[in-house]
Amino acid sequence: MARRVNNLLVLTVLAAALPAAEAAIIAGVGFQAARGLPSQASAVWPYDSYHDLRWLLVYHRSILEFVLAYLVVAAVRGALTAVLIYFSWPERFGRPSVANLFRRNLVVALLVMAVIMPWATISIAFSVVSLSWLLIASLLPMIVISPFLLRAAVAQEWWRGLPTLAQYGWTTLNVVVITVAGAIMTAVPAWWSLPVAALAGAGNGLLWRRSVAVALEPVNPRWRRLPVAPVVGVLVLITPTTLLNVPGILDGPAWRPPILEQPLPEDVPQAVIVIAGHDSEYRGEPSADPRVERYSYEGLDSKEAPLPYRPEATHQSLDVSAVRLASHIDSLHRRTRLPIALVGQSEGALVARTYLEKWPASPVTDAVLLSPLVMPGRAYYTPPHTTEGWGVVTGYAMRAVFQLWFLGDEARGHPDEPFVRSIIIDAPFYRNRILCPVAGIRVIAFLPTVSAIEAPPGEFTQVPTVQSPAFHAGLFGSQDIHQLIINFLQGEEIQGRRREYAILQHLGAAWQPPPLALSLNPIWSASIEGDPAFSGKVCQERN
Repeated sequence: MARRVNNLLVLTVLAAALPAAEAAIIAGVGFQAARGLPSQASAVWPYDSYHDLRWLLVYHRSILEFVLAYLVVAAVRGALTAVLIYFSWPERFGRPSVANLFRRNLVVALLVMAVIMPWATISIAFSVVSLSWLLIASLLPMIVISPFLLRAAVAQEWWRGLPTLAQYGWTTLNVVVITVAGAIMTAVPAWWSLPVAALAGAGNGLLWRRSVAVALEPVNPRWRRLPVAPVVGVLVLITPTTLLNVPGILDGPAWRPPILEQPLPEDVPQAVIVIAGHDSEYRGEPSADPRVERYSYEGLDSKEAPLPYRPEATHQSLDVSAVRLASHIDSLHRRTRLPIALVGQSEGALVARTYLEKWPASPVTDAVLLSPLVMPGRAYYTPPHTTEGWGVVTGYAMRAVFQLWFLGDEARGHPDEPFVRSIIIDAPFYRNRILCPVAGIRVIAFLPTVSAIEAPPGEFTQVPTVQSPAFHAGLFGSQDIHQLIINFLQGEEIQGRRREYAILQHLGAAWQPPPLALSLNPIWSASIEGDPAFSGKVCQERN
């Protein structure tokens, strides 16, 4: 009994010390955007390695540095896990030596990091473009494979048979612990996150104890002769490829929001340009009201009408799109002699905001931003064919994942398309200014609730916002949202924040990668913008 108590005490103290130490470092340097991460430092596999890889993918400057750090991190993680498993091991099963556990878990650590590398990479892609589905896509596969990877640490033929419900249950409970701990750590003052991190780490220790016990239980699993683990690993890797390449499986209806289908009320004083998002398409269909025109990513024809465009046209840089928007605004203002309102969705919201930044004197009086990307540009990776620079390996890994997902069809989107690179290069602006007031312009943002997990806890907007239950880009088709847009264009002051939005922000904090500090990247360091990753604030006064 005394030995069991001592083992439990050592286990919980060690598991608590790791997150507490990381929380202390983060609080000491004032890294606000990373305050939700420390609880994963002692989590059950694979969430501990997921934590390590996200830091490593963001904070490396060369291929050699990444490889060396990768090996060191794997060795340290293997050693830590061996010790945690040693003190978690039930006495009735005959505990192996620490040396044997270390040898085994060093190999397992390398395996786990290799297996989850694509999903950690996708989480960095989320950090660049701030799309919640990328964050969810990076997490769900790990929930599926986590019991297999846990068994790899303690069982001989771990790849055979299905895990038990108990194995799934205990590893999934760790996701809950990590999520709740991250939410609390980002809700309390910075130094109060230390005891919260320690408590979460102690909880991780108890989960290690239970997870190891159920992994060692002599059960007769289903499909015990089949290599289920490799099959499941391949399936979770190729499922996105299937979803993205089966014709029609993800196709939706043509993009025709109500503002294009219904005439504007007579008392709307503006002419309106409607800007669709990434991978949208326009075939030249007229709008119901001559005062409303669809923006074309290809520009205007000789008669100053918007040109039809294919989805690939939306991949151009935001600067190019803003220049074409400027020409369209001047044309529509000259033809109608009316002030201009911009209504942009997703990428279209970024195009509108880029235009407003670069053309401060213009006929635009109002801007409606629907599903804008919230604080994009939080990570960096170098262009192709480079060997040094922040995130150089991340760039190669991301290209490999997207090659697999889109079967090499770069026309459907890739990590180096000009749109994405324009966000990366001008990240200080896009991190700080998307949802900031613009002098002389009425601005409003409509945010789907799913965007709450895209923004780190803290201030992310200083413009009026309407928050509504929806997925990304799912608001524009709503008749209720359309009416609010009309009310705004008619001059009403609109505001509609939801209580659960801030809660979801905190709950998503544990799963967001750490941002790259603006001051570290030479491409960004000359910027006059502040860094919300440390201040927790946007729209700060420029230096």
